[in-house]
Formats: sequence, C-alpha cells, structure tokens
Amino acid sequence: MMDKFLKLLEDNATLTPEQLAVMCKKEVGDIKKMIEQYEKDGVILGYKTMIDWDKTDREYVTALIEVKITPQRDRGFDRVAERIYNFPEVQNLYLMSGGYDLAVLIEGKTMKEVAYFVAQKLATIEDVISTATHFVLRKYKDKGVIYGVVDVDERGNCGQ
Repeated sequence: MMDKFLKLLEDNATLTPEQLAVMCKKEVGDIKKMIEQYEKDGVILGYKTMIDWDKTDREYVTALIEVKITPQRDRGFDRVAERIYNFPEVQNLYLMSGGYDLAVLIEGKTMKEVAYFVAQKLATIEDVISTATHFVLRKYKDKGVIYGVVDVDERGNCGQ
C-alpha cells in the first residue's frame, strides 16, 4: 500500500487527497494523515513541477560534472559533498561507483558561467582531485517524463 501510494504521489503531486483515497481504497482522512506523517518523517521531501524550459524564453545551460575526491578520515565523502550541495547552482549531487566519486548536475545561464563555477568554486575545494564537465545538449526524458516529441530519422537505410 505504501509503495503504491507514494508512487502515485511521485508521478502526479497534484492528486488531491480525495482522488488518492479512491485510488487507494482508503478514507480521505486516512490519506491526509498519511501525507502529513510522511512529510513529518521526511519520506516526502517536497513537491516539484517539471517544466520544459526549452519551450520558454529562459536561457540556461545544464552540465554534468564528474568529480574525483580524496575521502576524509571518519567522514568519507560527506564533508566534501556537503560543501558542494550547498552551492545554489547545484541541482543534484550523487555519490557514484566507478571511475569518479561524485556526479554534480548544475545549471547556469551560459557555458562561461558553468566554467566559472567549475574553475573558481568546485575545483578549488580541498580534496577535489579532478573534474570533467559534460554539457547536456538535449533532454529526452527526466524523472520518467518524456520531453517533446523525438524526431524520427527518415533517411532510411542508405547504403544497404
């Protein structure tokens, strides 16, 4: 029940307690109590609206930055991660397995602004060993939501 309820909210945070009650076969009062308790317990962290900014006048650049760091004694990666996630440019931060330690997703107004962030803020943090910046050219799908219509390549199978 909990998983279904939370998945419904995650997929559409605009569902009313009345709609959720019908979908989960519960009383409206029970649904309201569940939401309140999940918010209090930190299970529900917030509510977001997903916007396709490419369909607006807003100009911005999204970059994924790979960061290698030296973990701290007794704190691991947490101290450096905390410094990074407190920058307002940082939208997402993940501890990764593989070739780098942290994946940082940021937004800036221009590529120059992103470069400044990496050079002046991120790379200067003690224990940051290296960074690699990748710019997002187009979003196709984010958090399960498909952006726009994918263009079909109608050139066919040339050369066969």
